[in-house]
Amino acid sequence: MTRAKTIPLPRPTALSRPHWDGCREGVLRVQRCDACGSYEFIPQAVCTKCQADELGWVESSGRGSVYSHTTVHRPPRPEFDAPYVVAIVELEEGWHMLTNLVDCAPEDVAIGLPVEVDFRAVSDEISLPCFRPRRNA
Repeated sequence: MTRAKTIPLPRPTALSRPHWDGCREGVLRVQRCDACGSYEFIPQAVCTKCQADELGWVESSGRGSVYSHTTVHRPPRPEFDAPYVVAIVELEEGWHMLTNLVDCAPEDVAIGLPVEVDFRAVSDEISLPCFRPRRNA
């Protein structure tokens, strides 16, 4: 795999590995509490709603809408090409994820824009879950 620039990559832990393995496989995985049914993202050892330690991994639809967004014009590191859009996406299941929007001009992004996950391989081990405008919204 060739890359023009190498951006800093996530370092999966024992706790987050199922999420990152899923991304590499093209599946968006999220924790769900077996006790109360709430979703946890980012991965946690216990449920932040009920404190149960009964968290399992489930597949998300990968479909949602833009909940909030901003355009970065001055990146924090030279490895990032600006401008780029950072967004909070609200997934159909009701959980939120901080991510990047791709395949969409910054001026075309709006609250409520229907989006879908798009995995971007950045190394042999890591695929980043970005979101793009939904094709069949």
